[in-house]
Amino acid sequence: MSVVKINVLTVPAGMRDELERRFSNRAGMVESADGFEWFELLRPVEGTDQYLVYTRWRSEEDFQKWQQGEAFRRGHAQAAAAAGQGGHGHGHGQGPAATGSEVWTFEVAESTGPKE
Repeated sequence: MSVVKINVLTVPAGMRDELERRFSNRAGMVESADGFEWFELLRPVEGTDQYLVYTRWRSEEDFQKWQQGEAFRRGHAQAAAAAGQGGHGHGHGQGPAATGSEVWTFEVAESTGPKE
């Protein structure tokens, strides 16, 4: 059964472009992970300042392996280096794009897609 991880990022309006740029620069870093199924960065349209980073995995174990693996560390180190921070995080010269983060976990109980 697939598992969904949603990272809820609170992003001030002035940092939205920067957050999206960072995710764009990291494109392709998660797709090769064993058990990876889907990624979407969901932009808020109205009434909230929270972005949703949606990933779907074959299992919780696959997600944990990716999170503890080299690709995850490399992606976050790349974001930090671009920020001039030298450590972990999503910051850049102006500070972090997100002011808060929370991870939600769901199991896929039912799913449908386009018929072929």
